Amino acid sequence: MADEQAVGEFGSQAEIGVFGGSGFYSFLEDVEEVAVDTPYGPPSDSYFIGEIGGKRVAFLPRHGRRHQFPPHMINYRANVWGMKALGVKKIIGPCASGSLQKEVGLGHFVVADQFVDRTSARKDTFYDGPVSTHVSSADPYCPHIREALIGKSRELGITVHETGTVVVIQGPRFSTRAESKWFNRNGWEVINMTAYPEGYLARELELCYANVSLITDYDVGVADDPSIPPVSHHEVVKVFEENNEKLRRLLFEVIPQLDYERDCACAHALEGARL
Repeated sequence: MADEQAVGEFGSQAEIGVFGGSGFYSFLEDVEEVAVDTPYGPPSDSYFIGEIGGKRVAFLPRHGRRHQFPPHMINYRANVWGMKALGVKKIIGPCASGSLQKEVGLGHFVVADQFVDRTSARKDTFYDGPVSTHVSSADPYCPHIREALIGKSRELGITVHETGTVVVIQGPRFSTRAESKWFNRNGWEVINMTAYPEGYLARELELCYANVSLITDYDVGVADDPSIPPVSHHEVVKVFEENNEKLRRLLFEVIPQLDYERDCACAHALEGARL
C-alpha cells in the first residue's frame, strides 16, 4: 500500500511541507536540496529543506522551479508521496486563485473548507487495488492548520475569509463566461487549477493539509461589471507578486505554531476506509 511504502523512506528529514511558492526557500539559511524517487515517477522538482522557528520544513515548487509544469501536467501523486517519504505530517498548500464573488477581493486570502472537482483524467488516488479503499472527503482540510492560518492572518492585518469553496478546473484554459456564472450562482468563492487532487491525496496518506488561496483576479463575469476585464495570465502574475510578501510572512509566522497533536480526521483517514 502507498501509505505504508512512503513511511520512513528517506528518514525524518522534515515535519512540515509547503507546496508552491518556488521562491520561499530563498529566505531560508542552510537550505538542503533533496531529490526523491517515487513509485509514481519524479516529483515536480527537488525538495528544499530548511528550518523555520525550530521546525524542519520541506518546500516543493509544484510547477517546478522554472514553472515548466502546467496545472494539468503536475505529478501530484509523486509530489505528495515524496513529502511523506521525507517524514512530513503537516502540509500547507498556497495557491494563486481567482475570485468568483465580488466581496472576495484582490489580495484577500481564503482559507478554503470545501472543494469542487471539475478536473478530468488526473491521477487522483494512490489506491488502485487490489484492496478497495474509499477515503472520506466530507471535510477535506485539516481544522488545526486552518485555524492557525486564519488566526495569524488576522494578527498580520491580512483580509482573510474563514471559509470558502474552491472550484478546481482542469486548465490550462481559463473559464468561459457561462462556466464562471454557473460557479458564481452556486455560491462558490474561489477558482484555481491546482487545489485538486493535491489536498485529497494528502488525506489518502493520512497527512494534515490546508489550502490558502491568494486572490489574484476576478474570474470572468463575476460581478456583471463591464469595467472588470477577463482574467489574463499577466494580471495573475502581477497581483501575485504584489501580494507574495504577505503570503511569505503568513507562512513564516504560522509554521512555528503547528505543534498540535494530530487528533484530527486527517491522521485517521484510513480507519474504516478499506473493504
